[in-house]
Amino acid sequence: MSEEQKGPRWGRWIVIGVLAAAGWGIVRGGGHEPAASSAAPSSSPSTAAPGASSASSAAPSAPPSKPSGAYEPADYAAPVRKYAAEAGVNPQLLMAILYNEAYKPHDPDFERAWQRNKPDAAFGIANMHRAAFDDTKPGRPFADRRWEELPDDRNLAIQAAAWHLHDLAGQLPARVSAPLNKDELLALGYNAGAGNMLAFARGVKIGAQAQSYLDRLHDNWARSGEAVK
Repeated sequence: MSEEQKGPRWGRWIVIGVLAAAGWGIVRGGGHEPAASSAAPSSSPSTAAPGASSASSAAPSAPPSKPSGAYEPADYAAPVRKYAAEAGVNPQLLMAILYNEAYKPHDPDFERAWQRNKPDAAFGIANMHRAAFDDTKPGRPFADRRWEELPDDRNLAIQAAAWHLHDLAGQLPARVSAPLNKDELLALGYNAGAGNMLAFARGVKIGAQAQSYLDRLHDNWARSGEAVK
């Protein structure tokens, strides 16, 4: 997300805020490091890892849902597997989206301060906007939750993102005219909205911003698969 600073006073305020948040570490932006593999996602979602058995075994439990310390998407592999299975989506895609969306600090105080300056900003580690969250939650296990809770509950952010991908998948046509597979189209839908996703599926040329998001998805694909296997 490109956010334009408004005046020197705001710039100084942001710097102070970031320095104050230094205790939880520097977050790496998704997709800007050399990828282990640039192979595109497979055309059909990979088989979900057995999240139920791994989550309930004697293996290390999922990390606390509330933010603490530096953020690393791979630390949330357990809830990614769990909620991807719940929503019927590819866990590797869900993890790759978390990596794509890790370009900014995911600290609750920082996010709320930024949202006060820019009311349409996204919340949570999956960078979900209010409208997307409110459209996704009816009839879902988190139907009674609020968008404002996303910065404080990372598991909720992952669960909401998984079901949003589920809803996007339900809108895809049976046949597409674009040289893009399902996971790529869903990632573009997550980033640019369902309308643009359907346009891309019809063969409309991808713009520079959407192509950048897709490139980062490819860069993050291999390590995402490694994280959720």
